[in-house]
Amino acid sequence: MYAQTQRSTPSSSAAIREIVLGDATAPAPVSASPISLTGAQQNELLRALGRADLEHLFPYLELVPLKKGDYLYDFGSKFEYAYFPTNAIVSLHYVMEDGATTEIAVVGREGVVGVAMYANERATCSAVVQVAGYGYRLRTDALRELFAQGGAFAQLLMRYTFAMFGQLAQNVVGGRHCTLEQKLSRWLLERLDRSLSSELKVTQETMATMLGVRRESITLTAGKLQAEGFIQYRRGTIVVLDRAGLELCAGACYKAGRVGFDQLRQHQ
Repeated sequence: MYAQTQRSTPSSSAAIREIVLGDATAPAPVSASPISLTGAQQNELLRALGRADLEHLFPYLELVPLKKGDYLYDFGSKFEYAYFPTNAIVSLHYVMEDGATTEIAVVGREGVVGVAMYANERATCSAVVQVAGYGYRLRTDALRELFAQGGAFAQLLMRYTFAMFGQLAQNVVGGRHCTLEQKLSRWLLERLDRSLSSELKVTQETMATMLGVRRESITLTAGKLQAEGFIQYRRGTIVVLDRAGLELCAGACYKAGRVGFDQLRQHQ
């Protein structure tokens, strides 16, 4: 049903050494410097780990640039890495046979993309970088070994999986029962939550594609949100002026999907 195509993938940073578990020739992990740990802690999951746990994990992490349009994995592909974004935003979506695209979830500095617990596991959706930035990647075989050791890292991954399931479920329900105004408000808020400013670089075409609607519908709906004073829209840029108003507009379409992530943060 899906077409498999060649995608661009993020290149590695030469500044950070990659260590693969099980490689007898690789040097043993060493303690990370405070500066390096600070960089990794820009990702909320990694920041939630205690210092000892993060120092144990850090040598297996590799800092990589995540460029807009990079496919971290595509439908049906094997997982080679899990990615912990720091300031990048990644969209998870399905592409149908006719080219129609629907976003099912979004991941930023609060989470991780590409967790695979079983050997030869295949992706059931595509993950594409929507907002450029950086992230730390971890080889899938290393992730499985570290998860098998249990402890704080394994617990965090399980809690995050629960939170992500809540987002997926809410997006399915919202797709059937929410108005386009609610869905667009939720979509903008999800990116605002993962952005470092109130300004979002996004085109009407991208919003229409991710929400599975016509561009003209986005034009009308964004115009309504602007008339109500929630956003300011100019070509390719949306500035959120009234977050509280936008949340009221989104209603349960947004709030229900946050429950799992709020619970996750309470345990951190």
